[in-house]
Amino acid sequence: MKNYVVEFIGAFFLVLVIGLASGDLAPLAIGGALMIMVYMGGHVSGAHYNPAVSIACLVRGALDGATTGIYIVSQILGALAGACTATFLAGQATTVAPGDGVSATNALLAEFLLTFALASVVLNVATSKDHPNNSFYGLAIGFTIFVGAVSVGPISGGAFNPAVALGHNIVSGSLGNIWIYLLGPVAGAVAASLVFRITNPHEFE
Repeated sequence: MKNYVVEFIGAFFLVLVIGLASGDLAPLAIGGALMIMVYMGGHVSGAHYNPAVSIACLVRGALDGATTGIYIVSQILGALAGACTATFLAGQATTVAPGDGVSATNALLAEFLLTFALASVVLNVATSKDHPNNSFYGLAIGFTIFVGAVSVGPISGGAFNPAVALGHNIVSGSLGNIWIYLLGPVAGAVAASLVFRITNPHEFE
């Protein structure tokens, strides 16, 4: 149960910060929030806070199917609570959407690529036998999100996380593009897991 509580809390605060952060420092605030929450809960649940990351861990073999399902439910519930709280505090809802004039294809590709990067980082720094008990995993994961938000945030909206998109877009009532934020991140996560298995065969001996 403690794992699921931590996943709820981490997703809550990540989505809360996304809904409240604004201006040029927003990407840094979001990446920093994820880094802090990863260090907070990594020793308890693995600090996924993201259904795509949980799916990546499932394909990698670090998580079983039943636990993955409950993780995802906990993350989505935390995201919904975070989006509701952010909307209450800010007085307006946040919507995750492609940038103006950006095609669905470009947004989908951006979500795929940066989730691939995120999942690859998580798998290599937080689940690999080559980096046991390291102290840099939270920094690496948080900065991956910072880099993604700065580079492709204007293209796709920079979710890289189905729970983030579901939380904010359910609360804002904007579900027209939600498939982009489900398909892109999940496909990117699965691809990252398959590449991890190919490039780290010693992990499975």
